[in-house]
Order: sequence, then C-alpha cells, then structure tokens
Amino acid sequence: MATCFSLPATPNSFMHFPFNAKSHKIHCSSLTSQSLSAKDNLLRLISDQERGLKTQSDPQKLSEIIKAIDDLAAIRRDTVTTDASLSATWRLLWTTEKEQLYIIKTAAPFFGTKAGDVLQVIDVEKGTLNNVITFPPDGVFFVRSTIHVASSQRVNFRFTSAVLRGKNWEFPLPPFGQGCVGLRLYTLIMRFG
Repeated sequence: MATCFSLPATPNSFMHFPFNAKSHKIHCSSLTSQSLSAKDNLLRLISDQERGLKTQSDPQKLSEIIKAIDDLAAIRRDTVTTDASLSATWRLLWTTEKEQLYIIKTAAPFFGTKAGDVLQVIDVEKGTLNNVITFPPDGVFFVRSTIHVASSQRVNFRFTSAVLRGKNWEFPLPPFGQGCVGLRLYTLIMRFG
C-alpha cells in the first residue's frame, strides 16, 4: 500500500493528512499541542528524504516516518477529511507510491532537468483528482482520475487518462489503476500557494 502525507503551506492554512489522492484535514488553529508536536516530528523526519526517494533504501527511516504518520492520524482519527475542504491544489512532500517516485526519478533526465512541483488537484464537488509532475521549463506528466467519497475518511479513485507532454510533443498513456485512499495511505502533500 502506498503512503502519503500533507502539510500546511502557511501556519494558518489547512493541513491535509494523509492523501496521495489521499485524505485527512486539520485546521491549524484547532490543533492541540500534541498534534502540533507530532506534525513537527513528521516534518523533521521527511525534510531530507527527497519526496521519498531516499526512504526507499532506508527501512529504518521508513518505519520511523510511518510511525509518525500513524501517531498523527490517531490524534485526528475522528476528523472528517473528505468534505469540500479537501478541494484544493496540494503539493507532494513525501510518498511511498512507487509509480510516482519512478516518474520523478526516471523522467527527469528525459527532460534534461529535475522534477519540479509535484501537485495533486482535487475537486470533491466535480469528483476529480489530477496528479501533475512538472519538469521545468516545459515538461509535465499529467494523470486524470475520478473520485467518489466513500466515507468520512475514504475516497475511491479511478484513473481515466495520462499524458507525458513536452514543449512541442505529447505522448498519451493508457489509464493504469484504481483503488481507494484513506487514513492508512501515506503521501505527504500540502496546500499549494
């Protein structure tokens, strides 16, 4: 199972935890000192992990990060995470999702650059989720999917299309998956901007 997490862009923004198409939100002004401490610990643990690329070869670090995510999730286990506040553009901070890490690592040299922003654009009302991996200045890997809220902390998704795009070219790819996301997935993402 893939792992994801999200964090606030500013101290007063919403915290989305966990989600890779993933879900759990916390408003920072309502966080307890316990959850703030747990969040700070998690941020410290992932700060040097290059979105999860380094974690793939460090089982001890992976275990520490997952424990920190589980600790934070336990504090907020009764929070509704799949309402309209999930609709936003989120920036990936850390994940164990192998396909996403593969694209980040292997497509970058193809574009002659490192991966830029890795974003997830969620619209609960429209039932859409788009994953976007940028390769500045002109490259992008874009995946569209549909979502359906299954419970207060679970969203089902289905990929519908994917494309690898450069400045003057585009290579469409077939849709490649479906599943569900919820409290036990570990992808760290934060509200963009």
